[in-house]
Amino acid sequence: MSTLMIYGATGYTGRMAAEHAKGQGLDVVIAGRNAEKLQSLAAQLDVPYRVFNPDAQATNALEGIAVLLNFAGPFAQTAAALMQACIKAGVDYLDITAEINVYRQAEQRGAQAAGAGVMLLPGVGWDVVPTDCLAMQVARRVQEPHSLRIALQVAGSMSRGSALSVSEIMDAGLLARVDGLLVATPDAPPRHFDFGDGPVLCAPLSFGDLVTAWHSTGIPDIAMYVHVSGDAFPHGDLSQLPDGPSVEQREAHRARAVVEVSGANGRVARSMIETVNGYAYTPLVAVEAARRVLEGDRRPGFEAPGRIFGSGFAETIDGTTISDD
Repeated sequence: MSTLMIYGATGYTGRMAAEHAKGQGLDVVIAGRNAEKLQSLAAQLDVPYRVFNPDAQATNALEGIAVLLNFAGPFAQTAAALMQACIKAGVDYLDITAEINVYRQAEQRGAQAAGAGVMLLPGVGWDVVPTDCLAMQVARRVQEPHSLRIALQVAGSMSRGSALSVSEIMDAGLLARVDGLLVATPDAPPRHFDFGDGPVLCAPLSFGDLVTAWHSTGIPDIAMYVHVSGDAFPHGDLSQLPDGPSVEQREAHRARAVVEVSGANGRVARSMIETVNGYAYTPLVAVEAARRVLEGDRRPGFEAPGRIFGSGFAETIDGTTISDD
């Protein structure tokens, strides 16, 4: 089988991914919960569609599918059921979430997925592809790496789906990885990171990298931070937000992340990755990840993007650069 299903295809980022996948010549089926929107998009793209909820009955809707790429957030409401359906149906599962609890669920299902010959690969979007790949690269520059710090810069307008996902991340509480274990760190202080324009204060936050970076680098101490600037994080009723930023807004704000790794000898290596806006990057890299899995670049069980595709995967998207300190 070589068919890709994009679930949540009528959403802000899912639509861009569906259009890109069709443009790449992939065999695509779009899916989701809204029949009217799916029918309209399917007609525009000239692709088949399937309507189903992410629940126990989803297995039947995956017949003939090789890879499911999930764009339907908040992922706390869709990922667990879709992962389980994929395991039962023998379908590889990918998504674009940054919600840490989804990674923990995927990790817990890793052995079950491996037994079924299925790969669970969350995080094939802006987070965590660039940070996972960069962490692997920077870790190689120090001897006996023991501490990893990752900081994301969030600038420009946020989509409704992202805002809802960030709410899920915040509800998970502050976590860090200490001696290889995920622990609550409610009193974790902010830290300064430089994204190219001087140091800025970044708040601790629990992204999926706390799981993926552990698998990709083996570094025992990992902490995540974020710097939100401008109107990036909205307030009020998040369900009333627009779908997402316009093309002009996306083009005005590039995406940046910084990775720092400390070695046993006290040496600190630091790099920054910069690329196109995260909302432009995500559909491109997610479809590329799906294409590679369809072509056999896969390993059953729970996986992280850098581990399965290599540390240079993030740079395969045009406009991506890495600078080292």
